[in-house]
Amino acid sequence: MRVYPVIMCGGSGTRLWPASRPSRPKQFIPLAGNRSLFQETVLRVAPFVEKDGGQLIVVAGVGHRRWIIEQLAEVGVSAHVLLEPEARDSAAAMAAAAAWTEREDPEGVNAFVASDHHIPDHDAFQQAIRTAAASAAEGRVVTLGVTPTAASSAYGYIKSTGRGLSDVDRFIEKPDAITAAEYIKAGYLWNSGNFVVSAATLLSELRIYAPAVETAVRGALPDQSRSEVELLTDAFRHAPKISIDYALMEKTRLASVLEVHFDWSDLGAWDAIAASGEGDTGLHIFEDAEGCLARAADGIMVAALGVRNLAIIAEPDAVLVCDLSRAQDVKQVVERLKIASPQHLDFTRPVPETLQAGGLRFADWLRLKALPIWATLGQTADGVFAEVIGMDGRSVKTSRRARVQARQIYVFAQAGQLGWEGPWSRCVDDGVARLIADYLRDDGLCRTLLAADGTPLDETAMVYDQAFVMFALAMAKAAGCADASLESRALTIRDQLQARAEDNGAIVEGGEHPHQSNCHMHLLEACLAWEEIGGDAGWAAFTDQIVRLARSTFIDPEEGFLREFFGPDWAPAPDEAGRLVEPGHQFEWAWLMARYARGRRDTEALAVARRLYAHGQAGVSELLGVAVDAMNDDGSIRSHRARLWPQTEWLKASLILAESSRDGERQTYLDGAAAAQRALWFYLCDSGLWRDKRLPDRKFIDEPAPASSFYHIMAAFRQLRDTSRSGLIDAMGDFDL
Repeated sequence: MRVYPVIMCGGSGTRLWPASRPSRPKQFIPLAGNRSLFQETVLRVAPFVEKDGGQLIVVAGVGHRRWIIEQLAEVGVSAHVLLEPEARDSAAAMAAAAAWTEREDPEGVNAFVASDHHIPDHDAFQQAIRTAAASAAEGRVVTLGVTPTAASSAYGYIKSTGRGLSDVDRFIEKPDAITAAEYIKAGYLWNSGNFVVSAATLLSELRIYAPAVETAVRGALPDQSRSEVELLTDAFRHAPKISIDYALMEKTRLASVLEVHFDWSDLGAWDAIAASGEGDTGLHIFEDAEGCLARAADGIMVAALGVRNLAIIAEPDAVLVCDLSRAQDVKQVVERLKIASPQHLDFTRPVPETLQAGGLRFADWLRLKALPIWATLGQTADGVFAEVIGMDGRSVKTSRRARVQARQIYVFAQAGQLGWEGPWSRCVDDGVARLIADYLRDDGLCRTLLAADGTPLDETAMVYDQAFVMFALAMAKAAGCADASLESRALTIRDQLQARAEDNGAIVEGGEHPHQSNCHMHLLEACLAWEEIGGDAGWAAFTDQIVRLARSTFIDPEEGFLREFFGPDWAPAPDEAGRLVEPGHQFEWAWLMARYARGRRDTEALAVARRLYAHGQAGVSELLGVAVDAMNDDGSIRSHRARLWPQTEWLKASLILAESSRDGERQTYLDGAAAAQRALWFYLCDSGLWRDKRLPDRKFIDEPAPASSFYHIMAAFRQLRDTSRSGLIDAMGDFDL
C-alpha cells in the first residue's frame, strides 16, 4: 500500500484580513513560526512519500502557482501540482487528485489534508494517518476527528458510534457556543476536514452519490506528461460546485472517524493565531500592552501603549485593529470593503510585460544599444569580430572561433534586412572578407580556431563550423553582399560534407562527441537559408536528408524528444551522454521543423515540432521562469543552470508554432512566447551587452559578454518581427530597426 498525500490549497482565509487575501491566502503566510502553514503541511506529510514510495500531490487554484512552486523549493520537497482553472469546492478538487492517483497506482491511498492547519506534533499526526490508511485500503472513507479542547463555534462536529476508529453516526454543521458545549459533553469530535481514502473508493462512491463531479473531473485530467505542474482542462469548470461533506460524506455508508488527541487548529482567525504563541512578526513595541498580537509588514513599525487583548495587523496598504474576542467577525469588515473600498480586498498584482510591450522594447534595445556597441567595439577596422566584450566595455584578447565570425555576419546581415540604419553593410562586407581570408583552407573548408593575432591554432574542419559558414554566406548574399563567390564557396563546403555522409545520411563530427545531432541542426538551418534565397536544388535535397535523419535517429520514436549524443551505430550513446536532453535544442529543432513543415506542407513534421516543443517546455523552471540547460531522458532536471540561448529558442519556437495554430492552442503558444521574452530580459543589459549563465540562485557568472549569443538574440527578434507581420500580435507597432 502506497500513501499519496494530497494537500488541498483552497480557501481564502477572509477572517485573517489584511494579511490573508485572495492572491496570497493564509496557507502561504508564516502565521505560527518561520515557515508558512503550507510548508509545515508539506514537511508533515513528506515522510509518507519518502517511506512508501508514493507521490505528494498539491491541488490549488491557478492563481497560486507561483507561491506553491517557490515554497516547495524553499523546503526542498517535490510534488505533482494540479491547478484548477476555477474553484469548484472540495469534492471536485479531491476527485481530481484521486483520478490522478488511480491512473498512477490503482491501489493508491490518498491522505487529503488541508494546507492551512496547525498541527505541532508531526509524529502523532503521521501515526494517525497510517492507522486510517490501513482502514482506507480495505474500502473505508476515514476522517480524522479531533478531541475538542473548548466549546468552539468555529468548527463542525462529528458524532461517532464509538471510541478510537469507529463508524460515523452523523456530521453536524458549526453550532452556536451553547450547543457546542453540549456536543462536547456528549463526546462529539471536531471535524478536522482531513480524509484518508483509497483513490478507487473515492471515485466509485462519487459515481454513486455525485456522478457529475466524477464525470467532469475524469474529463479534466490532462494527458500523462513529465511536467510536475499540470493545469486541469476546462472540463473541470463543469463540475458541480459542492463540498465533499455534502457530495459524499453525509451520504456514504463507508464513513469512519478516527479519534485523535493531538493539538490541532485551523488558525482561522486572529485569536487562534494569538493562542499559538508564535504569531507576532515584524517590528513592534509594546508598552503596558497585555495579551496583544502584532504583525507588521517589512518597513512598518507597530507600537501599542496601554491596551489589552488586541490584534494589530499592519500591511503596506491596510491596518486592522480588533479585539481578539471579535476575531471571528473580521469577515464582516471584508464584506463592507466590497462596497467601501474593493481595491483593498486583495494586494495589487504586478502585471507581467506583454509580448507587444516587450517586443517594442526589444526593438529599441537592438537599434539603440546592442547593434551600435557590437558594430564599433565588437569589430576591428579590418573586419575581425570580437569573441567577447568586457562588461566594462573594454576589449578582451582571446582566440577567435570561425563560428563567431560567421554568426556576427548573420547578425548584421539581418540588421540590414530589418532596416537598421547603422553601418551594417560595412560590418557584413568586412566580416565576409576576413572569414574568407583567415578561416577558409585551401580545400575550401573552414578551420575552426585562430590565435588572437590571426595565426591558425586548429585546422580541424568541424561540421558545426562548416554549417555556420554556409549559413553566413547565405545571409550575406541575401543582404546584398557584392562578393560573387558566396554561393560557390558554400557549394564547395556542402559537396565535401555530403561526400563524407554515412549510409543513413549522418555526418561524423570532430571532437569529443563525433556522433551527435547538434551539428546537423545547424546544417539544416544553413540549407533552409539557401533554399529561401533561391539556391540550387541540391540545398532542398540536403534539407530533406537531414530531416529524415532527425525523424529516424535523433528523435526518440516513442517519446518524441531529441537526443544529443549517439554511438557509432547511431543508437543512443551509452551511460549519461546518451541520456542528455537539452531543452534549448528541443525548442531550436521545433522551430526548424516548423519552418520545414510550412515549406513542404508536411503536417507530420509539424506534429513532430509540437512534440519537441512540449519536451522543451518540460525544461522551463517553474521557480526561475527560465529554460534550464539540461534534463535527463526521463524528464528529470540534470542542470538547473540556465544560459541565455535557450530562452531565445523558446521564444522562436513559441512564435512560429502560434502561426500554425488556432484559438486556444494559438494563445497558449503566444503566452509561451511572452514568458520566453520575459525570461530573455533577465539576461539583457541596458548597455547593449548581456549576461550568459544564470545560476539557480538567480545570480550570473561574472564574465565578459560572448558575441556568440548575438546570433540567438537576433534570430529571436527576426521571428518576433515575422510573427507580428502575420497579424497574430495586435498593436505591435513598428518592428523595423
